[in-house]
Amino acid sequence: MDAKEIIARRVALEVREGMLVNLGIGLPSLVANYLPSDVHVFFQAENGVIGLGARPPEGMEDPNLTDAGGAFVTAVPGAASIDSAMSFGLIRGGHLDMTVLGGLQVDARGYLANWMVPGKMVPGMGGAMDLVAGARRVVVSMIHAAKGVSKIVPECDLPLTATRRVDLIVTEIAVIQPIEGGLLLRERGRGISVEEVVAATAAPLIIEDDVPEMALA
Repeated sequence: MDAKEIIARRVALEVREGMLVNLGIGLPSLVANYLPSDVHVFFQAENGVIGLGARPPEGMEDPNLTDAGGAFVTAVPGAASIDSAMSFGLIRGGHLDMTVLGGLQVDARGYLANWMVPGKMVPGMGGAMDLVAGARRVVVSMIHAAKGVSKIVPECDLPLTATRRVDLIVTEIAVIQPIEGGLLLRERGRGISVEEVVAATAAPLIIEDDVPEMALA
């Protein structure tokens, strides 16, 4: 099981029956593949789809059915196509139960940076700022480090997406909950010690009692 699958399987456990959930581009879109069959939710993409399903089998792609990143998706029974105004009305109006977003950095306050790297071409900010500000719950799914450098840092040096604390950070080696006092280590990766998580994380972590191994869908 690779790192992205571990993260997607763990995030899938955060999805609850009846939710309206936005899945971001890239890694977050994998969450739909691991949702338990008895959990019925509607996944939303800001390009105007409600009712995203898992990725289609090879050769069954529909060019008219994609997520916000242009990746092919399927639609579940009852799915709907809406315009951009309605889509962002749902987001900005606080109607999304949860959004799952990728991240470039998250800092010790729980602030997310995920929309640009200075000096690199930025095609647009997309819906990230609206999603972090508007969704009831924000879950960040990201690889723990990039080229050996922790993406969980004392303070972001990339432009912030919003000045709102995210609700949960899921990486392949840890589940971390930003709280008032800092970053609480809730779970550790399977076969990973607390000490290894602490060593791989640039920001300080709060350790309370015994930290269980990560559960996976």
